[in-house]
Amino acid sequence: MFNLYNARASHFVPLTAVITMTVFRLFGFANVGGNGGVFLMGFFSSAIDGLKTVITAIGAGIGVWGVINLLEGYGNDNAGSKSQGIKQLMAGGGIIILAQTVIPLLSSLFGGGGEGGGE
Repeated sequence: MFNLYNARASHFVPLTAVITMTVFRLFGFANVGGNGGVFLMGFFSSAIDGLKTVITAIGAGIGVWGVINLLEGYGNDNAGSKSQGIKQLMAGGGIIILAQTVIPLLSSLFGGGGEGGGE
């Protein structure tokens, strides 16, 4: 009888392999021609597109918030508000640039092709 308290690590290796393969199959991973490579189905590229859109929207929101703070600082002649506004504006722009350039590279990282290249 299998007792969890007296089990060795070697008992868990087959169980871990079965669980890993089940998770891979559930989420669309599959083996390619026996070479052990793993590729992703089309859902992964659509998830990357959605992630890119969400992060771009967050960056745009931060940028708009920065513009509002910047204009408020100019209106009230408040140097602190102007400084914070320009920082938020630049941070929002940086997030947008990162979302448009780095997020598509995730598809090539996992071999899914797409905008980032891949196989």
